[in-house]
Amino acid sequence: MNELINVILENEEGLTVALQVLLQLAAAFVGTVAFSVLFSVPKEYRSACGVTGGVGWAVYLMINSLNHTPIIGAFAASAVLTIMSRYQAVQFKAPTTIFLLCGIFTLVPGAGIYYTAYYTFMGEEATALSYGMDTIKMAVAIGLGIGVAYSIPSFVFGWKKEPEVWNDEN
Repeated sequence: MNELINVILENEEGLTVALQVLLQLAAAFVGTVAFSVLFSVPKEYRSACGVTGGVGWAVYLMINSLNHTPIIGAFAASAVLTIMSRYQAVQFKAPTTIFLLCGIFTLVPGAGIYYTAYYTFMGEEATALSYGMDTIKMAVAIGLGIGVAYSIPSFVFGWKKEPEVWNDEN
């Protein structure tokens, strides 16, 4: 790992890439915090939301750079985001959705949706269909990542008791 860092720092292009990644992570943090303000998240949770969004974007960038497939990156990032959100929900005694909805903001394929609509209105159906399919794949990958992470039992994240709804004693 140290050798990789030294190669990056010695190479001017590698340093530029490292700075770009750091700027992207900072932008993901700030964007997620800004979205949490827009979403009316209480102040004490906003920085945790920002960290969640930054970590999700970091996972996405890492997987995408290794595989060059944004679909797998979106799946992995959404699974990690959901796991983080569930853990933070226990730590902060807050709903998981506060952290998950804000953190997932960085992964939403907004540009794909925009270009799908743009090329549809411009009459370029083949290009619109291509963007639309990629957007649907990303959305499905995000949904599957959330579903997989929610299938992890609650006690893993620190829940101490069974919800009353699931008691058979009633």
